[in-house]
Amino acid sequence: MADARWLDEREAHVWRSYHRLLRDFGGAVDRQLERDAGLSGADYALLVPLSEAPDELLRMRDLGTQVDWDRSRLSHHVSRMEKRGLVSREDCPDDARGSMVRLTAAGRGAIQAAAPQHVETVRRYFFDPLSAGDLEVLGRVFDRMLARLDEDAEGDPCTR
Repeated sequence: MADARWLDEREAHVWRSYHRLLRDFGGAVDRQLERDAGLSGADYALLVPLSEAPDELLRMRDLGTQVDWDRSRLSHHVSRMEKRGLVSREDCPDDARGSMVRLTAAGRGAIQAAAPQHVETVRRYFFDPLSAGDLEVLGRVFDRMLARLDEDAEGDPCTR
């Protein structure tokens, strides 16, 4: 691409810092969850929407949409969590082809045990280094960037 708009030095620094933040922050959160609760980041990602759902029950398709996982990844991970007693599968009452995922008592206990230290880790590495002004700016920046992504996704049939 001859007309590429290459990143200047400042942009390249910000872009690399963003990638490092994703890697290092994600790693810190994953290590904390594993150490304190025996959960992976993926486990926690599924337990949160289930714990917030009415009756702690979601259709598999809806759970996948909430965490933005493809059907295969979701099915395999739910199977692993089911073997550990964190979730159970049920037949979908409205559609014989669908299935439901329910948070079990063990899953509820796991997320309740993990949440206090998890939120402390999020605060320590994500919020505590920021001033109130930084947080305000970061919120506006994230909103602007997400709006652009949403805008572009509307016209892309592959994202529907």
